Amino acid sequence: MTPPAPTLNPSLAELLTLHVDPLVWVPVLAVTGFYLWRYAQVRRTPAGAARWPLWKVGLFLLGIGLLILATQSAATTFTLNSMALYMARLMVLAEVVPPLLVLGLPRGLRLDPRRPLGRVLGVLLDPWVALAVWTAVIIFWNIPAGLNASVVTNTAAALLPALYLLSSLLVWSVVLRPLPSVQPAHVGSRGWFGLLASLPMMAVAAVWLYSREVLYTPYVSALCLWNLTPLQNQQLSGWIMMLAGLPAMALAFVQLLMWLIRLADGEETPPATRG
Repeated sequence: MTPPAPTLNPSLAELLTLHVDPLVWVPVLAVTGFYLWRYAQVRRTPAGAARWPLWKVGLFLLGIGLLILATQSAATTFTLNSMALYMARLMVLAEVVPPLLVLGLPRGLRLDPRRPLGRVLGVLLDPWVALAVWTAVIIFWNIPAGLNASVVTNTAAALLPALYLLSSLLVWSVVLRPLPSVQPAHVGSRGWFGLLASLPMMAVAAVWLYSREVLYTPYVSALCLWNLTPLQNQQLSGWIMMLAGLPAMALAFVQLLMWLIRLADGEETPPATRG
């Protein structure tokens, strides 16, 4: 018998049905296990409990859960039928999971910037390096050639989500600064960085919103979920990307405002005048 065609009106429960890919589950469970093991060790002392409160564990585990849903649910099988669903998954990996994981780290993490790990992280978390990596991922994988290739090959299922996650982890680590010993940036420079980092995604979203034709070949004549036309699907993707980027942009403005208040109160000297 021929298997039934997949429905084009899946319910939320159907979209969130999990499958198991060992290449994803094994490293994710290993990282989660190491995190919980270190948490149990550190919590044995009052100082450790203060550095690593329970709410941080909750945020980290929430991030891990959303990571699994975005990469290991049945929603991944509808990539060719819904650009909007594809973008929603990528935005969860780029704008929701990374800040949860970074905020889940304990307070006061200190690394020696002269040791190999400190040096490597010092380079990776340099604002210009993180901005270059993030911009390259956003621009290359959203031009027609890049996205077309990702949709029609296994890149859409494996490489692209990983690139979004890892590059966004760099960005959110610069913004939230979990490793102050290798991240000397003050709140003003982090605010400017966050503002610049939000621009590539907003530019792509604006193109999708205002384009009068479908830009990506695999979606030109695709049968889209929920009776959307391909153009409506692309425009909805633009709204998803734009709305997903607004919290990061708002945080950047808050950081810049905090910096300006400190300058006005004489608590901080502008970087250009430091001697």
